[in-house]
Amino acid sequence: MLVDQFRSLPDEALAALLRMRPDLVVPVPSDLSALALRAQSRMSIARVLDGFDRFTLEILDAARLSRGQSDGTTSLEAIFTLTAAVDREAVRAAVDRLRARFVLYGPEIALSVATGVEEVSSPYPAGLGRPAALLDAGAAELVADPARLRRTVLAAPPPARAVLDRLAAGPPVGTLAGGGEAGSPVRWLVDNALLVPVPSGGFELPREVGLLLRRDTGPLGTLHAAPPKIDASVREPKLVDSAGAGQAMDAVRHTETLLLALEAEPAAVLRSGGIGVRELRRLARAAGLDDGTAATLLEAAYAAGLAGEAEAHTAPVGRPAPESQVLPTSRFDAWRASSIARRWTDLAAAWLTMTRQPGLVGQRDERDRPITVLAPEVERSGAPAARRAVLAILGDQPPGTAPSADELLARLDWAAPRRTRGREDAYREVLTEAAVLGVTGLGALTAPGRALLADDAAELGHDERAAADPLGMRAEGNRAPDDPPTAVKVLDALLPAPVDHFLLQADLSVVVPGPPEPELSAELEVVAEPESAGGASVYRVTPEAVRHALDTGYAADDLHRLFRRRSRTPVPQALTYLIDDVARRHGGLRVGGAGSYLRSEDEALVAEVLADRRLAGLGLRKLAPTVLVTPMPSARLLQDLREAGYAPVPEDATGATVRGRVKARRAPARGTGLARLGGGGTVDAIAGVQLTQPRLLGIVEQIRRGDAAARTARRAPAAVRPGNGSGPVAVQTHTQALAVLQQAIRDKALVWVGYVDAHGSTTSRLVRPVSIGAGYLRAEDERTEMLHTFALHRISAAVLD
Repeated sequence: MLVDQFRSLPDEALAALLRMRPDLVVPVPSDLSALALRAQSRMSIARVLDGFDRFTLEILDAARLSRGQSDGTTSLEAIFTLTAAVDREAVRAAVDRLRARFVLYGPEIALSVATGVEEVSSPYPAGLGRPAALLDAGAAELVADPARLRRTVLAAPPPARAVLDRLAAGPPVGTLAGGGEAGSPVRWLVDNALLVPVPSGGFELPREVGLLLRRDTGPLGTLHAAPPKIDASVREPKLVDSAGAGQAMDAVRHTETLLLALEAEPAAVLRSGGIGVRELRRLARAAGLDDGTAATLLEAAYAAGLAGEAEAHTAPVGRPAPESQVLPTSRFDAWRASSIARRWTDLAAAWLTMTRQPGLVGQRDERDRPITVLAPEVERSGAPAARRAVLAILGDQPPGTAPSADELLARLDWAAPRRTRGREDAYREVLTEAAVLGVTGLGALTAPGRALLADDAAELGHDERAAADPLGMRAEGNRAPDDPPTAVKVLDALLPAPVDHFLLQADLSVVVPGPPEPELSAELEVVAEPESAGGASVYRVTPEAVRHALDTGYAADDLHRLFRRRSRTPVPQALTYLIDDVARRHGGLRVGGAGSYLRSEDEALVAEVLADRRLAGLGLRKLAPTVLVTPMPSARLLQDLREAGYAPVPEDATGATVRGRVKARRAPARGTGLARLGGGGTVDAIAGVQLTQPRLLGIVEQIRRGDAAARTARRAPAAVRPGNGSGPVAVQTHTQALAVLQQAIRDKALVWVGYVDAHGSTTSRLVRPVSIGAGYLRAEDERTEMLHTFALHRISAAVLD
């Protein structure tokens, strides 16, 4: 029995099993019997099989096929016999992987297959049907005579032989239109006992017939001991890194533009979550992106904590105010002030570990509604593992190797077929997202992308060391807090050095010959309008930009000094005149907050504003030749006047001009919430439990103590004690109780469940069990028509009604 195997293991070996299968300790089993039962449960077996490569699963099929009819066990030699065409060492390594995770257990001469394997795997191992003796007496009689069987197969007409070959390749069952009609190929095969009708209305190929048809390829068919080769073009690594660095700069710039657009006009959060299609398109247009790219960058920015939700203060005219809005967080300001490499690393690391799948945006959900960006429907717990899998394959190739999507999918299908099949689109989306962020360039993994993966692995190792050394007494392997990640250093070396100057042209264009420093970028954002971006960005000084600079607090002299200090070329006289001219007219109108009001010493200017039809919506009224009032707030008055081409300035209650930048509204800062799903790492993806070696050994000790107590209880005389409910609860072992529950699930029977509640009291309930999984029993109480959930480790007994 598996529980006896567990008892014979040393603590280190049992801890190694828990490390490879962390779901077994969520929650911690009460004893080794409960651990053995959970290790063979459907959900746990499915999880462990998902991590096996194609060859290991083929060897598992060999073990299932070679089991004896009497004891249900197989042997290593029997597996070798079925896999004679493959190197024995490769087969032994696959068997060792299965035995290490106790999918196969027992000595090499009597290997047992975990019971849950049959529940989650195909009922036809290696694509072969059931033995003829289990299907039909006529078929059993035919296969009992090998010579007759061969003659019958050779006598099959070509159409019937084609059906045989297709079923022999697997799966061995099918339902063919008109298959039962006289004269059809299937009817011929059924009449000659080569196919057997099954109750479902289809047909099944007996195992012995399938083995005969596979005489050229072997009983298991073609085995795949090695992954498919990647025969891709190799590009110059420098070109790959340069392309990736350029794309990384664009990703940072576009993300900043998207967040600035959210700052100017926050996006309303829908009742169902996320932001609407129109809002996404508005943001995408502001950044000059397509909707899919904008969605990817917004999801990554949200995961990095650069955007968040806050209570809505305003709403567009004619629309009800939303409950909350998406806008930048306070972290966004610090992010903008950091280097491009640091900003990219924050963004890419958030993308790598976020449990979101941006490729779903724009698709339809089960209710045929469009899936929107930041919506709950985009959540996918397997997204980080998919990104890691794709990037790991790219990282295993020589630098510059750019495999096609089909080659990557073929390798992924070999490495984890149960995870890959049916999810090909999600893996293709990873390649698209990696290209958008600059993690890949020209189809190959870039040097910063490799560094990003290395930093992520190092962070997992750091987490494990921190858990083992909470006081930080061991200095080895610990990175200094101010030491930047490797990805920052690698990307910094690829990017051009940031510049602190620009080149002013006679046409008032401003050329920045490289990525601007954060301070210069902030100044240009105020005093000029962007025209193009890239390695050398171009801005232009316009009257509107000068007015904007004056509105934010700059004086004319400040602007003259800024352009003289930053420009490496002489300041054009036209720019000097433009600044002085706009400054001279700036402030000719003054806005206050009496409802609000507008005043000016220039009566003609006041009359012009009053007669301007573009401002009719403000409801302006003349109080005096130099004063107008409106019911609108002063901010709205200022905005409409500026949009109409006027140059007003606000003033306070004393009449003094109010200058300075308006403080941008921010959402509250939040944690990034980046759950790390390290394949083979120390963090359990189910519960976020960090399984360090000391903790694993402590769990093993706890399970062994519970097992010793359970064995002591089994030696005590059997008794029956009444429960607090209406039925009796028998004294049982935990294994016996779970066996009763599993039998009740199969028979859909009622059962009395005894359990210990949170207060330590023992009670019982009559329920009909529905399922067992992930450490819980789900059962229906027919009297109240309610579904109850019981933690398995709290169940003390179970008795069929």
